[in-house]
Amino acid sequence: MPETKKSDSYWQKYYDTTGEKHMTGQNPFPLTGNNPSANAEKIHSDLINLKSARTNGELGTLISSVVLLHSPKDIQQMRSNFYEKIRNVTPEYRIRLETKIAEHLLGTWQTLRLMQQQGVFSAMKEPLPAIVNTYWDMVADQCNDTSTGDNIRLRFLKFLIAGFCMFVKHEPGHPVGTPFPGGDQVQYIDGIYYCPVRDKANEVDAALCPYCPAMQTPAIGYLKPPLNASENKKQEFIRNCHDFHNFNG
Repeated sequence: MPETKKSDSYWQKYYDTTGEKHMTGQNPFPLTGNNPSANAEKIHSDLINLKSARTNGELGTLISSVVLLHSPKDIQQMRSNFYEKIRNVTPEYRIRLETKIAEHLLGTWQTLRLMQQQGVFSAMKEPLPAIVNTYWDMVADQCNDTSTGDNIRLRFLKFLIAGFCMFVKHEPGHPVGTPFPGGDQVQYIDGIYYCPVRDKANEVDAALCPYCPAMQTPAIGYLKPPLNASENKKQEFIRNCHDFHNFNG
């Protein structure tokens, strides 16, 4: 029998209660994986618009205009892709991680929709830091591979959701409660976000860490790079942190 994932109940509850037209399963995104070059051109155009934002409210408006072209079915596909990526980790840890990411992805989509509907972004006037455009440059590099077909849309969607969290809401790219091997997790304490691997993945091209508002969890005791390790071992450590905590579409 297929393995039952506990987070399925979260999604089923949403589908059963919203009655949204999005639930038809039709993808409202105007470009599809059947035309990856067109997808890449659309993403390039969207990135130009995103880089024109000067305040967090303007950025929120622009991000929502793209994200809300996607349906919860797209979000669920991201969740399914992430589950396949981590299916070989220990079951207890896999369930905790996949459930948290599933809640985060759909919850952020819902938050974006609500803020857009209520006109919240128009009142947000905080200037954006220069690092925001550096982030979109990184996203452009990560979303220019047309060989991935329809997945390029979902990869871009992942970065849009993360950008919204980090630059509009000033929250970590990985939500509070995201578990890591060893028992630690992303935390919010006295107004400060802490992540146990904040300073551990800066050498990974697609990592969110360099742009994340979270601080490194103090006195981290696990996930330390091996002492006197070779460069290959150091890179393996960094890659493991990235691979199992990066919900790529």
